[in-house]
Amino acid sequence: MTLEIASEHIMRKPWGRTDLRPWSELGHDGSPIGELWFQRADPTAPEPALLLKLLFTDERLSVQVHPDDALARQVGLPHGKTEAWYVLEATPNAELALGLKRNLTASQLRTSIEDGTIPDFVHWQSIAAGQARLVPAGTIHAIGAGLVIAEIQQRSDATFRMFDYGRARGLHLDGAVAAAHAGPAPLQASPVRLSDARLVMATSPYFVLEQVDLAANSRWEINAESETWLLLLGGDAKFDLLGVRSGEALFIENQRVGLRAGADGLKCLIAYAASEALPDLLRSRNGEDTDAMIARFPEWGKEPAFEHSAPRPWSGRS
Repeated sequence: MTLEIASEHIMRKPWGRTDLRPWSELGHDGSPIGELWFQRADPTAPEPALLLKLLFTDERLSVQVHPDDALARQVGLPHGKTEAWYVLEATPNAELALGLKRNLTASQLRTSIEDGTIPDFVHWQSIAAGQARLVPAGTIHAIGAGLVIAEIQQRSDATFRMFDYGRARGLHLDGAVAAAHAGPAPLQASPVRLSDARLVMATSPYFVLEQVDLAANSRWEINAESETWLLLLGGDAKFDLLGVRSGEALFIENQRVGLRAGADGLKCLIAYAASEALPDLLRSRNGEDTDAMIARFPEWGKEPAFEHSAPRPWSGRS
């Protein structure tokens, strides 16, 4: 059973920011930070299947694609990379690119990478805070400037760059052509409302991403049977006896955890290893939303055994 505050690991990127506030106090040395990875507090713990991170963009990222599981294994990697984005901040003209404007043959795709015209084919779209996008492996994509994004993904750094805006980093022509679905991106599913508290933002074969909004001082129970990550976006809360505030992340696995939202309520993201939303992941412990929950999911009316265990000590941020 595991309940712990995640440690933070910075990844420096040429397109990143030098100031991560209010999401983190790390950095401030003048060198751009592009990503903030949330890791297990114990570096010797088994590696999770999922990776939760924050992305901070002052410039456009490369046009790129990730392999699926089958291709990743062919090139000696354990698995591919499907990911989902939840936008935390966006400037008025912020954009994301997903898929191409039209279908290209493999030969046409290769030529567009070689001659640097691939950006002319990608489909850019405006994006705003509070919106989410699922990026299945094989989808050609890019992230624009002026964004802070929470990303949940298969734990893989398998990335094939197609275009990098003149930065001195290599491209991956053969890998990109082999991995890419050279056409429009799959249609995005609309968010699904499970209850007043839970909104499913993205679902994949590997994970589910939810936005959760809890009323001030309300009491809940999280039943985290599988690997579960929480990122606090606003407010604060106690998870059993562990106090957590906005900007921090939790890792929970194989444990029931009591949750009490703070005086300002709680807004958070929850991502967990599953292929569909888990109806018993979050249960009200004070009557809030109980009737609606039981009507939709009858098993939520059963009284579970409620267990507590001491939280794992936090050794601080890396």
